[in-house]
Amino acid sequence: MSPISAIHDGAPAHTVASIQSAQLYLCTDSRAKQGDFADFLRAAFAGGVDIIQLRDKTIEAAEELELLAVLRSVAQECGKLWAVNDRADIASLSGAPVFHIGQKDLPLPAARTLLGPVSMGLSSHDPAQVSAAAKHPDADYFCVGPLWATPTKPGRAAVGLSLVEHAASLNTTKPWFAIGGVELSNVEQVVAAGASRIVVVRAITEAQDPTAAAQALLSRLPALG
Repeated sequence: MSPISAIHDGAPAHTVASIQSAQLYLCTDSRAKQGDFADFLRAAFAGGVDIIQLRDKTIEAAEELELLAVLRSVAQECGKLWAVNDRADIASLSGAPVFHIGQKDLPLPAARTLLGPVSMGLSSHDPAQVSAAAKHPDADYFCVGPLWATPTKPGRAAVGLSLVEHAASLNTTKPWFAIGGVELSNVEQVVAAGASRIVVVRAITEAQDPTAAAQALLSRLPALG
């Protein structure tokens, strides 16, 4: 069976889960060194992760589609969401329910034309971008950061907690996530600045027990109103 046919077999991509109720968003690589991709996904979802995005710049499109077929299967098994980053063609072929792009990627209206009714997210790095994302009709959610310097975004300057405070001051009903170096040691600062949703990478991907790491992070987040 080809990667594409494997992805499109079975239940539809959209699950009962939704961006609106999501609080813990995880970005992971392909776990090539560990060789435990499917098991890791299950462990993270079991700990309370709401969305998992595959973000690995070292893999080619064919391998990404194969891995997304696994991610799709595990997410549907767990009743959770999954996401594709940057590539609208990959998102379309994989049937991803969530698509995330950066400020310099494909414009949101163009992505909407290609992908239709998927949940789309936009990265934002300064107050003007945050304010624009909060109002953008094609952005279903947005991310605010990076709050601290992180190896997953080399060269990207940290923006600090003031950008979280700005996002919180908008009082938007649109979901937004604080991102960039967020971990157990600083998540309470992020919450104090006004965030109730976070994106993490190493806090879970480098944990010996991904389930426990996710549970610990989630326990620090306030209940959604």
